[in-house]
Amino acid sequence: MLKESISDLRKVFGPAWLVMMADVDAASVITAMQSGAAFKYEFIVILLALIIPLYFIMEVAGRVGAATKKGLGELIRENFSKRLSIALSFPMAITDFLSYVAEYAAIAVGLKIIGISPVISLPLIYLAHVAVVFKKEYEKAERYLLAVSLVLVFSYIVFMGKGLQGYPLFPSGVNREFLFLVAANVGAVIMPFMLFYQTSATAKKKYHSVKASRIETFVGAVFSEVIMVAVVLASVGLNHSTLINSSGELTAAITGIGGAYAPYLFAVGIIAAGFLALVVISLASSWGIVEALNIKDNTWFKIYIIETLPAVVLPFFFSDLIGLVLTLMVALVFILIGPVIAMGVLAQNGKLMGKHRLSGFGRLAFWASVIAVICCGLLAFA
Repeated sequence: MLKESISDLRKVFGPAWLVMMADVDAASVITAMQSGAAFKYEFIVILLALIIPLYFIMEVAGRVGAATKKGLGELIRENFSKRLSIALSFPMAITDFLSYVAEYAAIAVGLKIIGISPVISLPLIYLAHVAVVFKKEYEKAERYLLAVSLVLVFSYIVFMGKGLQGYPLFPSGVNREFLFLVAANVGAVIMPFMLFYQTSATAKKKYHSVKASRIETFVGAVFSEVIMVAVVLASVGLNHSTLINSSGELTAAITGIGGAYAPYLFAVGIIAAGFLALVVISLASSWGIVEALNIKDNTWFKIYIIETLPAVVLPFFFSDLIGLVLTLMVALVFILIGPVIAMGVLAQNGKLMGKHRLSGFGRLAFWASVIAVICCGLLAFA
């Protein structure tokens, strides 16, 4: 059975891994950098602990997509109502738009470190973002994204730089900023778009084995959080003012930590992260909307274009997105509540899921993870 699952995994590998790598997007990296700069290594244990809810929640997303061969928006519309499907999909699309702004801004910072002006880089990135989906079949586009994800993993792990330097690994003191960053990291690790993307992408790939989806989800969850830990380690020598000022100051600070080539590795990593997230988040958003509205033609691509075009312009008018990004990460925890509860209820439906129905330990672990995520979001108001 395991051999069959691994064989199936080789054929359809992609959805869970890509969504986990897209989760290590520019906004998540900024959140991890802020955590490392402010509290050194104290967030490492927290980030590693987040592997648990990340796996159990996203395992259900993959399970639902594999078992039903339908996306989450479509399933909510068919099993609850069109109104609820729209109500859960559109808030995700709105926050996704803000995420696009952060991704484009971060890509611009990365390219500026390399020496390319945003006036040149952002339009080119937008065209590449559109072309990677428009000119290729989904499966072909996914191959390019998988290559980008490998660049992302390599860049951040190499950028990890120096090892542990004697700072405490566990929280030595808890204050309001610490709790806010805990909430922001939770929001950064499990985003609403991830549920919609993994169910739809898994359905489109026609998984024959739920176990294959489960294996891929676990591998992706572990790797994504290891990368976040790498970012925290690399950010220990930074400070708050460095993060919110110019790319020149950021370059100088990173050079001081990892050497002359560290800024370029960081730039490659954040460009790869931003680009991968742009494609995956916009696909999830457009799929969620057309599934909610029950649109069968290529309207999803029009939404994809319209939704992302204004985001490429806004970074030219804002110099400090750090506060916006962190607040957005906290907000995502609460936008996640509706879709994740609906997904859990669907996963428990025996008629819909058949032998793959969520039950026993899996059900307990899923709902415990959901409750833990929501409670962590509430810490922002402590």
